[in-house]
Amino acid sequence: MPFQRTTLFAANLDKILEILHRADKNTRPTLCFLSPPLRVLSHNFTILEGKKFKKIIMNRTRTVAGLDVHKDSIYLCIMGYDQAIIWENTYGVLTPDLREMHHDMRAHGVTEAAMESTAVYWVPVWTELCESMELRLVNPYFIKQLPGRKSDVKDARWIAECLLKNLIKGSFVPEPIVQDMRKLNRRIMDLCEDTTYNSNKLDAALQRCGFRLSNYVATTKSKSYRSVLKAIIDGQTDPDELLSLVHGRILNKHGRERVKAALTGSFSETDLIVLRQLKETLDLIEKQTAYCQQELVRLCKEHYPKPYERLQTIPGVKERAATAIIAETGVDMKMFATAASLVGWCGLKPRNDVSNGRFKSRKVTHGNRYLRQILIEIAWAASRTRNCFFSHFSYLQTTVKKKNKMKIQVAIARKILVAVWHMLSKEEDFIDIYLKRQEELKRTEGQIKLLESYMAD
Repeated sequence: MPFQRTTLFAANLDKILEILHRADKNTRPTLCFLSPPLRVLSHNFTILEGKKFKKIIMNRTRTVAGLDVHKDSIYLCIMGYDQAIIWENTYGVLTPDLREMHHDMRAHGVTEAAMESTAVYWVPVWTELCESMELRLVNPYFIKQLPGRKSDVKDARWIAECLLKNLIKGSFVPEPIVQDMRKLNRRIMDLCEDTTYNSNKLDAALQRCGFRLSNYVATTKSKSYRSVLKAIIDGQTDPDELLSLVHGRILNKHGRERVKAALTGSFSETDLIVLRQLKETLDLIEKQTAYCQQELVRLCKEHYPKPYERLQTIPGVKERAATAIIAETGVDMKMFATAASLVGWCGLKPRNDVSNGRFKSRKVTHGNRYLRQILIEIAWAASRTRNCFFSHFSYLQTTVKKKNKMKIQVAIARKILVAVWHMLSKEEDFIDIYLKRQEELKRTEGQIKLLESYMAD
């Protein structure tokens, strides 16, 4: 029988299947004529394609759950294939409460669940549920509730409804070993921030005592500064004795008398106590940073030895940068369909903010700030590496075209991340195109000179 163009509603699902089953093979049934209620339910259909026809079968076994996660409570809504609410309840956040919620979800046949990425409160929930069902972690910005409909129960229903209609896309959640590496990497970056904070506090304490050596050294981490600081903490405050610990280059640049005046200060017993405690804090932070980096390198060599070595072929990337990249992105680039997807996830892509044909803003988007920070550091190192593409690109853009140096570093960071995606997805080492072209050019010039010499003879 030919396929009839009739208006079918959600109540006639069995009739739809019957019509499709009896349809002639030469007929191509479509859903273009279906009414809005059926279009909503069309997300729960499985489409089987043949050579000349399509057969649409309803997925009656699909049961989804929406979770609204908070610090002290979790709101659960279980929804069936027909958008009927099967179960709603509120649970606590303690481990027994999570296990009870997990038991209820399995009892109602939940196969998929979605939750918002609320701070770190989603992590225990994910750990409890990830082995028994398909989970999606959703950016709250992408499933924002309509105005006037904001409540915890309605949020859980809204998440379940969006999941049922396939309107939400899950965020990237790496495998457990990469999550452990992330914890170590972000701990290292937090310790680096603590180092900066305590170094500034230490220098401020010295400035209060009239000690001004930081005005004449490049950084408070220099050997001269550290040597003088250790001597002061040990009780040596004589400017002549402290002057002997300063590097000769600093003395030649600024003059002995001026540096000696900077080393002259008045230190009370209380000042020495404060300086000693700040120095001990810095030493402890340095020790913890080294230990975390050592453990991070061990995990990389144990689980991802080839990607770890491969990433270090990029100019500007060494041990610290390679471990940080693997910890933040993992090594499975199938999670990112294209290199542009990885760049957008990191937050190195210009935002698309156009109104009336004019760009209102081209700032980079929000993304993984930890990965973006390490890539910017790599970009600065790569732009200072001789005979490589990135240094040549930086020279052309900043010196020749007079562009902003900071913006060029963001562009280099994006290029490095694109190279990382191709290297990890294709399992290839980094090949410097600029260096390769320079070698070909030198080879060609040598052949031309050799040919000219033969012709001259």
